[in-house]
Amino acid sequence: MKIMCFAVSVMALGCLGQAPAHASGTADDGPVGIGVIGEGLKVREVRATLTGWEAGAQARVSLWQGGSYARMVRGWKYTDSKEAGGHRFEYTAWKINKNFPHRSRLCLEFKGPRPDAVRHDQALRTANRCWGSLGRVRARFWT
Repeated sequence: MKIMCFAVSVMALGCLGQAPAHASGTADDGPVGIGVIGEGLKVREVRATLTGWEAGAQARVSLWQGGSYARMVRGWKYTDSKEAGGHRFEYTAWKINKNFPHRSRLCLEFKGPRPDAVRHDQALRTANRCWGSLGRVRARFWT
């Protein structure tokens, strides 16, 4: 069974005279969307969306540091099928309420109900989004 991962890292630069880092942000790239809600290095909630899959997908969140797996943050959880504005998608969310180390990365993984349910996008690319002056969120796919 193939797994699609989506990672978000929040990096804070400790500069004097600037506002504190911002942990909240969203990123979309292909079929996967992620939302991270929090303040500073504290993450309150992680939200995940997935379009183009059948019902029964599962997702989990893991912590990566220095490019290596550190630990599981939240285990496999089934998604719920939702519809908004005529678009159908899978959705799930986790309450986290934890602080994470500076420059750590949260990885969001999806797997489908069948091995052939994995959707392949030609664009396994990096999408960057910036929030505030000190917080930067990077989103990256890999299979």
